[in-house]
Amino acid sequence: MHPDGREPVTAPVATPARPPRWWRRRWFKVVIGVAILCCVAFVVAAEYVIHNAEPMLRGRVVETLSAHFHSPVRLDHLDISLVKGVEVEGSGLRIQYLAGLNQPDQQSAAPMLSVQHFAFHTRLRGLMHQPTRIAEVDVQGMELHIPPSGERGNMFGPHAKHQPKITLLVHEIRCDNVKLFIETNKPGKEPLEFDIQDLVLQDVGQNQPFTYQAELINPKPIGEVRAQGHFGPWVSDEPRETPLDGTYSFSHADLNTINGISGMLSSKGQFGGVLDHITIDGETDTPNFSLDVSNHPMPLHTVFHAYVDGTTGDTYLDPVQARLQRSDFTAQGKVVRVKGQGHDIALDVDIPHARMQDMLELGVKTNPPLMNGVLSMKAKLHIPPGPARVSQKVELTGAFRLGQVHFNNPIFQDKVDGLSARAQGKPKEVAEVSTDHQAEVSSMMSASFSLGHSLMTVNNLHYQIPGALVLLNGVYSLDGNIFEFKGHVRTEATASQMVTGWKSWLLKPVDPFLKKNGAGLQLPISISGTQGDVHFGLAMHGTAEESSSQMAADLHTNRKSMIEGAKAKREEKRAERKADKEKRKTEHHEEKVARHTVGGQPASQPQ
Repeated sequence: MHPDGREPVTAPVATPARPPRWWRRRWFKVVIGVAILCCVAFVVAAEYVIHNAEPMLRGRVVETLSAHFHSPVRLDHLDISLVKGVEVEGSGLRIQYLAGLNQPDQQSAAPMLSVQHFAFHTRLRGLMHQPTRIAEVDVQGMELHIPPSGERGNMFGPHAKHQPKITLLVHEIRCDNVKLFIETNKPGKEPLEFDIQDLVLQDVGQNQPFTYQAELINPKPIGEVRAQGHFGPWVSDEPRETPLDGTYSFSHADLNTINGISGMLSSKGQFGGVLDHITIDGETDTPNFSLDVSNHPMPLHTVFHAYVDGTTGDTYLDPVQARLQRSDFTAQGKVVRVKGQGHDIALDVDIPHARMQDMLELGVKTNPPLMNGVLSMKAKLHIPPGPARVSQKVELTGAFRLGQVHFNNPIFQDKVDGLSARAQGKPKEVAEVSTDHQAEVSSMMSASFSLGHSLMTVNNLHYQIPGALVLLNGVYSLDGNIFEFKGHVRTEATASQMVTGWKSWLLKPVDPFLKKNGAGLQLPISISGTQGDVHFGLAMHGTAEESSSQMAADLHTNRKSMIEGAKAKREEKRAERKADKEKRKTEHHEEKVARHTVGGQPASQPQ
């Protein structure tokens, strides 16, 4: 207590102040302010980049392509997104075709290169460097037209003040649905066209070749083609001189898509040169090649050297070495593209040593082939364009020589054997050699021929057999149904030496009159008929002189009636064989019943 008795006064105790909330603190307000400023700065920067990157990239695309192609470049749309780096999409890209200075229309309306849509991705900082490097570009709907030789202009001469630079470098370009057209110099001639489904270009640089991988479907014969190699560098002043090389494989090529032939072809090889002149070396395998006229599948293998002339679009084969079954031959010539009609094929064919049966099996329906022999031939093959089947439009003219000839028709061969025996003055052997269905003699044959409209005409056929020389003209249908040959046979033996007995004595006085052209006997002969029905005999002296063209005309007129007559004869023979079979069957049954019958009663019954 205070000395004066007063109570001491106690001072009030102060309550400590509560700290402010964290969102009200100064540091937080500073952070928020900085973040807002950063966002504003980012938005401003993004707006700046978007507004400035678009013309920057547009300029680099246009400048790079102008430097590559030396032509004006147009780009309709270019959109940029900054969601993930720099994503770019463009459409309506066109590189104009610039004609030469002497051309009346220096800039054509049709672009040399056009792209419907493209897209790529790059980093933002990549825009700050030149050249900008891009990992991958996706392209859809590209067309490239290579102008004719000598008609290409250059918008940047060697003394131009502004030369564009390569400001974009691309590692890989992936293209879908690419069309390549190589224009020709001939008026009205369709350009070479390549439809490429997938194309990948890699290491696309300024002055160096880039690699490519391509996949396409060949339209005719339809099949898959894969190629890879190098392209470039692009020759801007003369694009047709741009280098190209690579290897290819062509698989599952269905020859049935070509009217008149069939089989499944595969091919592989390599090519190189420039777009104006591409050289190709390759080989093909078709294990089941056939013509529809015969429908006899046969193995066909070829090795070829060819080149494609870009000025005309034509392909030159020089040479093709082929092996059909067991026969070898070579061919050379060209394949000309005809607008709206297909291809016109003209080849020179050389067959030094082959089997006649292989050639007949390929082209003739008859089985087995008409004859066997060793064939040598030189001919010109022409397959005109058009929708007709190959067997109907093929044309072949030339000359051939056959050795070791044997006919596969035993009746025909027996006639030849009998003729040979008589011609040698051995009439007693005729009956034996003309009924044994065996080839007794080997013969030689030579002739010139022409094939067209599924009909072969043979002129000046010389057929040499022991004891005789047969001189014929004739016609032969490729379906093997009908043939007709007329001419003369000259024999070593005289008429009296070709028969026996009293006939020989009777003919001796007339021998001098039948001798002609140094032969013991000359007779007019005719060989005609249809498959399985051969007529071999004497001809009238007037008809023996008939030419192949006259026989062809007669054959054309009477073809239907001859085929119907031959069909009726075959039906008649078939009916006779059936009746004879039924008769033998009845006789056999009656004989069997008789053996089991004793005394008119069945053997099983008691007597």
